[in-house]
Amino acid sequence: MTLEKRYSLIGMALIAPTVLILTAVIVYPLVSAIYLSFFSIYTPTLKGSWVGLGNYAAILSGKYFWFALWTTVLWTAGTLFLQILFGVGMAMLLNQNILFRSLARSLVLFPYFISTVVAVLVWRWLFNDLYGILNHLLLMMGIIDMPVDWLGKMPNSMLSVITVGAWKFFPFVVIAVLARLQTIPEHLYEAAKIDGAGAISRFFDVTLPQLRDVLSIVILLRIIWDFKEFDLIYLLTGGGPVDNTRTLPLIVYQQAFSLNQMGMAATYAVAMMILMLVFMLIYLFQARKGAQ
Repeated sequence: MTLEKRYSLIGMALIAPTVLILTAVIVYPLVSAIYLSFFSIYTPTLKGSWVGLGNYAAILSGKYFWFALWTTVLWTAGTLFLQILFGVGMAMLLNQNILFRSLARSLVLFPYFISTVVAVLVWRWLFNDLYGILNHLLLMMGIIDMPVDWLGKMPNSMLSVITVGAWKFFPFVVIAVLARLQTIPEHLYEAAKIDGAGAISRFFDVTLPQLRDVLSIVILLRIIWDFKEFDLIYLLTGGGPVDNTRTLPLIVYQQAFSLNQMGMAATYAVAMMILMLVFMLIYLFQARKGAQ
């Protein structure tokens, strides 16, 4: 056996555990979900019958999928906009030479690392219409005349969910953007100042172009993660009121464990995967086209 072939076998042996793990946690569940989507399966027994593309025809012709898709897009777009807005702003602030900068950088990560369950319990207390501190403060300041139902009425419930989601996940944007800000050459800002550019001009002409690559990656990752977000929305509103905050991940859960329709749940999950794959390909194509 030649030395080159021996090295090849050693490389295959070293990478084999990783391939097996990825197959077990990614490939097998994906193939299983696609397989189950062609059946009508009762969850407790996992027994059912072949329906082919019947599940896909049912969700595409029904109103629940399209309404949940619109809700998911609304949630994703709203929380992503706030994450980028406040994340970039906070990163630029923390990049300045402010007092207690190290402490501030540590504290800004608090929402991202705190447990979702704990965060939701705190926010539900803040939003409570009877004894919530938010309504109490607004009443004291005279902004409202009576308590507001933040989680049980539209559009308050959607706005509340988007707000909590943005608060929970915007530190991820801060981390990525702050790391990039610290590598921008200072002479670019000095040249812009010599040319008479103000703070706003320097942001759009220097800072934003330098952040384009990292923001592209952050936006792509946050869209994927927000689109499939389940626990925060489920714990905060449960999909209510009247399914107005019920996103596609919540439908998957309800179909599988509330209605015991595992086949239909797998169909919704596969539809989500296809949507995200199409969006990701379009986004990557546009990003590559813009970089040329």
